Amino acid sequence: MSSASLPVFQSMLGNLDHFLVKAAAHAAAKKFDPANLLAARLAPDMLPFTRQVLIACDASKLGVARLSGVEAPKFEDTETTIEQLRERIAKTLAYFDRVPADKLDGTEDKDITFPVGRDGTTRTMKGEAYLKHWVFPNFFFHVTTAYALLRHNGVELGKTDYLLGSKA
Repeated sequence: MSSASLPVFQSMLGNLDHFLVKAAAHAAAKKFDPANLLAARLAPDMLPFTRQVLIACDASKLGVARLSGVEAPKFEDTETTIEQLRERIAKTLAYFDRVPADKLDGTEDKDITFPVGRDGTTRTMKGEAYLKHWVFPNFFFHVTTAYALLRHNGVELGKTDYLLGSKA
């Protein structure tokens, strides 16, 4: 479970950080406020770019915390700049460095109960199913949405950036 989760989260969060570096460079080159990118949405009822980054970090750290039993740090969700978002990613990655592999390994059959929605409803899944069918899809949804928002707004990102931006 450790080798199936931590390297994936670390690589993709590294790629997300890479997207942010390219977004900042794009805004500087085009001489516009990068806050325009942070507020970007594809539809009026969707969460903006900033929330996509925050949720990607939270989905991965909370998934690891629930599986491992190693308490995840709490973040205030007050990030308003590209640099602050990069710091959020760095703090999430630092948390992963503190999670021993043996706390994740062997959790395939562990019951994981987690909130779904905002009404207090919970769901319980076995650890392996939780990682594969809840945590990963949620995490990749938000990383991919962040990528798409930047692409849509002219940041020069390609498939290589999505897959290999962290040089993993």
